[in-house]
Amino acid sequence: MRTLVLTLLLVFALGVHCEAQRISKNAIGVRIGDDDGFDSFGAEISYQRALLENNRLELNLGIRGEKDVYDAFKVVGLFQWVMPLDESFHWYVGAGGGLGNVDYDGGGSASFGLLAGNIGLEYNFKIPLLLSLDVRPEIGFGEEDAYGDGFDFDLGLGIRYQF
Repeated sequence: MRTLVLTLLLVFALGVHCEAQRISKNAIGVRIGDDDGFDSFGAEISYQRALLENNRLELNLGIRGEKDVYDAFKVVGLFQWVMPLDESFHWYVGAGGGLGNVDYDGGGSASFGLLAGNIGLEYNFKIPLLLSLDVRPEIGFGEEDAYGDGFDFDLGLGIRYQF
């Protein structure tokens, strides 16, 4: 009987340990969206880092270009609050900012800054996969024509590997 109880406790402890490993502090992947701040559709490299129990930092790097027209990059950082809807389904809201630069092939470059908000839904699979759908309104400022028309309503689909 004692061996059975110890075996059950060991199995339970391993199960809790495995479950704890499935809850990740980091996620990396891509965020695919309509990024009008660059006047184009594209993808961003995306990294998320848990800070507290219900908060995280999300960093996105977008690189765009059009042959013989421009090369550009944009970095956006967001502080997010994550709230559960059920065990695997969450919604989140956040705020942050970013900066970027556009280098025109005809000569010259322009830099810009931006303020951003963020609201979205995400699903945590049992495997280390996270899918999200969000909206990130951005207000750009800085040099003229560096950031489209100054406002962007960026809708994005995120696919991230959790570790």
